[in-house]
Amino acid sequence: MPTLQEVLKLDKEGILALKNLLKERIAKSDLNAYIGELQDYDSNLIPIAIKDNINVKGWEITCGSNILQGYIAPYNATAVENLIKSGFAPFGRTNMDEFAMGSTTASSFYGKTLNPCNKTKVPGGSSGGSAAAVAGGIAVAALGSDTGGSIRQPASFCGCVGLKPTYGRVSRYGLVAYSSSLDQIGPITQNVTDCALLFDAIAGHDKMDSTSANMESPNTFKNLNASRKMQIAILPDLLKDADSNIQNAYQKTIDLLSKNGHQIIEKEMLDTSYIIAAYYVICTAEASSNLARFDGVRYGNRAKDLNNLKDLYIKTRSQGFGDEVKRRILLGSFVLSSGYYDAYYIKAQKVRTLIAQQYNSILQDCDVILSPVAPSVAFGFEDCKTPLQMYLEDIYTIGINLAGLPAISLPVDVDNGLPIGMQFIGKAFSEQTLLDVALQVEQTLK
Repeated sequence: MPTLQEVLKLDKEGILALKNLLKERIAKSDLNAYIGELQDYDSNLIPIAIKDNINVKGWEITCGSNILQGYIAPYNATAVENLIKSGFAPFGRTNMDEFAMGSTTASSFYGKTLNPCNKTKVPGGSSGGSAAAVAGGIAVAALGSDTGGSIRQPASFCGCVGLKPTYGRVSRYGLVAYSSSLDQIGPITQNVTDCALLFDAIAGHDKMDSTSANMESPNTFKNLNASRKMQIAILPDLLKDADSNIQNAYQKTIDLLSKNGHQIIEKEMLDTSYIIAAYYVICTAEASSNLARFDGVRYGNRAKDLNNLKDLYIKTRSQGFGDEVKRRILLGSFVLSSGYYDAYYIKAQKVRTLIAQQYNSILQDCDVILSPVAPSVAFGFEDCKTPLQMYLEDIYTIGINLAGLPAISLPVDVDNGLPIGMQFIGKAFSEQTLLDVALQVEQTLK
């Protein structure tokens, strides 16, 4: 599949030929990366796959859930509008964990997506459809959303580049909310250069989003500099939770960075168990509030054989939501309930502040932090037997969302045919720094 940079050089006939090639490949693919009827927003613009929780006007948007079947988006998300202004356009909806809740893309109403590197393994989640499409050669590039690693983890599992921008750098207007203080739209691409191109296309201030940072649109692609020397923090204490192949890849990456002239600094981070606890209290609390709107009155599916309003709510939500979504709504309602709000939610917010302070303290002494993306390579669909096991897959990614910082994942090694990704974490709004160091690593490895 041509890269985004290569596609930019095509004329209208070339773009049309590319789209026909994509349609052929998608029709033959068994990855289940795309869902619903394949739609093309504008035949003259460069095709970008769109995760099924980002609004595209006139398209069905379901968030991988039964409860939203048949709902048509009435407007474009700001990220989609920005894409169109930059010469790109939505092309197909990609599969995802229901309402972005999961690390496998197996909780989708449309069935599981397969990892193109090994079809017995998960592609990661929740943006697994976007990552699988890019890695499987059936998308030039894609948009995903990252609440606790949902861009970086599938990018790592599938061997792509994934960027989670700083909170507020890309408008959330038109992104169906899971956890409003954590969600962020970002690119999944074949390489770092494409990642910079797509990030520049979607980022910028938006008056429709009250959390949008009032900053000029970035120009990271034109300013890419792979020769910069940086101070890079490493976190050896975190490696105790990782498999040996991840630990080896981490050390190889450190050695590569050291050989390239970067200064390596050892740092310590808060125990991951506190980060996991704080994250799942906060995100489920926000999810229980955000998903209250899906009640059968205004959006999507409505249950039948109803006797009263209470029946409408109970039957619609019982039939419409999957097990993982119900689990998180229940947990979120519990931690927000009277008697438990102070004990859990307020305490989690205090830990969140501590996590942000720790990251900022480390980043005062260095330019970026190097960390694993996941404690293992892509695992089999039957290997993650309990919800708690699945939650632990996010130990290296969720802290970045809690702190609102940017991070980029890129493939650095392979183990038995399965990619291993590492992530660089930067100061707020330092996407340029992350893209520069990631580009240098990518070029050195190639």
